[in-house]
Amino acid sequence: MITGLVCITPAAGVVQGWAAILMGMMSGSIPWYTMIVLHKKVWFLKQVDDTMAVFHTHAVAGSLGGILTGVFAVPKFNRLFYMVTDWQHYIGLFYGFHDGRTTAGFRQLGVQLLGILFVVFVHATMTSIICLLISLVVPLRLSEEELQTGDDAIHGEEAYALWGDGEKYESKHNSV
Repeated sequence: MITGLVCITPAAGVVQGWAAILMGMMSGSIPWYTMIVLHKKVWFLKQVDDTMAVFHTHAVAGSLGGILTGVFAVPKFNRLFYMVTDWQHYIGLFYGFHDGRTTAGFRQLGVQLLGILFVVFVHATMTSIICLLISLVVPLRLSEEELQTGDDAIHGEEAYALWGDGEKYESKHNSV
């Protein structure tokens, strides 16, 4: 459900309902495929420690939404939503094929892809700067021993230890 919201965000206001439904179906399946199948096969994705699937939920679904906006954007909705005078140039690729204006459709798709690359560049740059600043104060990664121990190393107790049945551990990160 979250991937559907992420995917429709760039397209909200400029696509029709049927296109939003298609985008919802694709946003449920494509990020899932990248998370379950491609994550085990692609070297770059294997290097990412993403236990909560944030990359797939936001980067994949958001990029998909940006690309599909370039495919399904309705010219009239673009005019109403963005209030631009040259609205004829802002047409989704689907409508470009339908109206015989494929150049404008490919142009819009190119603008969407350029926007995605810009966002990736800005986020990678800013995240790198933030991580470098944080690493001056605290380490960004736990030691191998602490990674093997897991929750015990950080919180000083077992995960899901109900009714006091779990073991307590000494931890240098808290006072338990």
